[in-house]
Amino acid sequence: MLTLIGLLTIGSLVLLLLIGRMSPILPLIVVPLLGALAAGFGPEAISGFYTEGLGRVISIATMFVFAITFFGVLQDTGLFRPIINSMVRVTRGNVIAVTVATALIGMLAHLDGAGATTFLLTIPALLPLYKELRMSPYLMLLLLALGAGILNMVPWAGPLGRASAVTGIDVTELWHGLIPLQIFGAVLLVAMAALLGWREKRRIAAAASDADPGEPVDSFKVLQEASAAELELQRPGRIWINAGLLLLVIVSLFTSVLPAGYIFMIGLSAALLINYPGGKVQMARMAAHAPSALSMGMIILAAGSMLGIFTGTGMLSSIAQDLVRVLPESMVPMLHIVLGVFGLPMELVLSTDAYYFGLLPVALEVVGNHGVAPAEVVYALTIGNIIGTFISPFSPALWLALGLAGLDLGRHIRYSLWWMWGFSLVLFMAAWAMGLF
Repeated sequence: MLTLIGLLTIGSLVLLLLIGRMSPILPLIVVPLLGALAAGFGPEAISGFYTEGLGRVISIATMFVFAITFFGVLQDTGLFRPIINSMVRVTRGNVIAVTVATALIGMLAHLDGAGATTFLLTIPALLPLYKELRMSPYLMLLLLALGAGILNMVPWAGPLGRASAVTGIDVTELWHGLIPLQIFGAVLLVAMAALLGWREKRRIAAAASDADPGEPVDSFKVLQEASAAELELQRPGRIWINAGLLLLVIVSLFTSVLPAGYIFMIGLSAALLINYPGGKVQMARMAAHAPSALSMGMIILAAGSMLGIFTGTGMLSSIAQDLVRVLPESMVPMLHIVLGVFGLPMELVLSTDAYYFGLLPVALEVVGNHGVAPAEVVYALTIGNIIGTFISPFSPALWLALGLAGLDLGRHIRYSLWWMWGFSLVLFMAAWAMGLF
């Protein structure tokens, strides 16, 4: 009976997250509560589950709130804009250089871990250049999505935070294992961008005889228009101070000299004092980034209450025990590997919340009984899935990107799916060779 209630609870949760008719916070809170009540647990027991679950994620939620705000403030100062503009100017007219620069820009712009910021910063700058050179905008979106997927492994982005909330493993500890893979992924992406650029150059040459030259688009005018509204907040005279602050924060995260949340608290304080002295303007900058910061923090806290209930009631253990009985014996210890291989296509049918809060806990319970460490399960599922974040119809940032570029979701999926899945599988094999699972 507990397995049945657990499956109904998780199934209802995943379904509501997939439908997307409400904020993910609501089903994360309400559905597990109803499941616990249906399983016969009273207020006193549920209170204990909630307290234990919240204790596992409070440090993660704190880190997210301050990290997103910190990187948002650095974006306000214009720290990354000169680098991106320079890359656009340098690559003008060279198709292969444009694709390589697009890959680099996508990774750089996603340093804050926020997909919406990435696309807002890059697409208005790059799209006129792609049009002028008659390059496919779907190639641009593919490269930006791949770059953002690699940088999405940073601890202040969503996936690792969700995995940390589920497992209780410190998010920076999970990230340390992924750093060599990110470096490999960045090099691989540059090589792939060069290959796709060469392929695109041949396509353009083949179609040149039938093309109407038309009137060229001034990409630099669009660049200037895109940044005009930001000029008041930018601090070009302090760019090296801000770059030094960013480097110091990243080094502190690498070395774990302080807890990640506290590092971002200090970093945010320094960024505000350096760039926006005065209480009113500081509050205004924090308020500008509060929606995304608080939204992610609330999701993590709600997930903590959910996992506290799932674990405390014994639902996950019961599901795992019964699942082992029906799966082929040879598959059970390798379930996380199987799920990882198909992780990217699952982005088309599972939202990020459903993947990490619905699928990951069950996989942990199943393979954990066979001696597989929780970190290995996280790496397998995350690496297999994370590259596909911005091909998923459940990604709000992807819809923003499609709107900015005037593109169609179906064509984006057809253009990008096989390239992204192949890229994901190469990363997956590299992670396996590195001993991550």
